[in-house]
Amino acid sequence: MGSAADLQYTEQTAQLAREVGYELAQAGAAVLFGAEKDYDSLSTAAARGAKEAGGMTVGITYGKGLTTFEKNTDIVIATGMERGGGREMALVLSCDAVIIIGGGSGTLTEAAIAYQDNIPIVALTGSGGWADKLSKSYLDGRQRVQVKAAATPKQAVELAIALGQKRYAT
Repeated sequence: MGSAADLQYTEQTAQLAREVGYELAQAGAAVLFGAEKDYDSLSTAAARGAKEAGGMTVGITYGKGLTTFEKNTDIVIATGMERGGGREMALVLSCDAVIIIGGGSGTLTEAAIAYQDNIPIVALTGSGGWADKLSKSYLDGRQRVQVKAAATPKQAVELAIALGQKRYAT
């Protein structure tokens, strides 16, 4: 989960997202991402990284129709829902763990949904946005899920996979 292009993230941050996707695919994980219809995002950069490694990508998009910005997606799921909650809920609740990179209000929404459902959240520190703000914190006083910090894409993936597996082992 991460910033959309209108937040003007850097090419360095986009490369970090690409590396996250690559590492997820190398680990045998499918990459689920918010498939935008009209512009790029850090999520689509992660999907491109996964495709570079031969991985599976699942783009969950808002509205109707299967047309998305990232054309090289294995599966597109059209939710019929709008941006700003509905699509994000379908996306997050389909994940074993969530990695946040940078992030604006949509990423914050996705983190809150994950938190409410006890889905592990890993923040790639140094990527800006909500990833840096939420790192090592809880979203409220219930302390359901601590947002774990990762300094590198590889560390973020290893942590997300371990936490996702632990969640289902209990």
